[in-house]
Amino acid sequence: MQREDFSLPDAMLFAPRVFGDERGFFFESFNERAMRSLGLPEARFVQDNHSKSSRHVLRGLHYQIRQPQGKLVRVVAGEVFDVAVDLRRSSPSFGRWAGATLSAENKRLLWIPPGFAHGFLCLSETAEFLYKTTDYYAPEYERSILWNDSEIGVKWPLPEGVTPILSAKDQLGKPLSGAEIFD
Repeated sequence: MQREDFSLPDAMLFAPRVFGDERGFFFESFNERAMRSLGLPEARFVQDNHSKSSRHVLRGLHYQIRQPQGKLVRVVAGEVFDVAVDLRRSSPSFGRWAGATLSAENKRLLWIPPGFAHGFLCLSETAEFLYKTTDYYAPEYERSILWNDSEIGVKWPLPEGVTPILSAKDQLGKPLSGAEIFD
């Protein structure tokens, strides 16, 4: 496992060591000891989630204001552009975002700490997305920041003239200036 550059403090991008031959491949998608040695904080994962999305589906930017979830995310089929936004008011990177392409091919993993919003855009025909969380899903505490909030300025890799496909909930996301955030 190697840690790759990611421009937000506390969020981390990992690239596993993949062993492949004519039969296929093998890699460790999670190794607590190896990832801890690279800076992953101690985390107890309590829930695994799996989603499937179609091209141009954008999910996010989601977070839970109480029971905040750390997320270790990866893609097992297809490709997404994955984004983390620091929502910790006391952080020097408050309101900043960073993104990375995660795919079945590159097998990268992204750690999104509690206190961050998270979202992704499906770049392939379909993509299957897996993530481990450090707390349980609590819909009463879930919040959504507008995917296109100008204050944050995420540069989503959408073709010109294409509007992403959003859930009704995500269409009602709030701008950062009006959102509940972390201290």
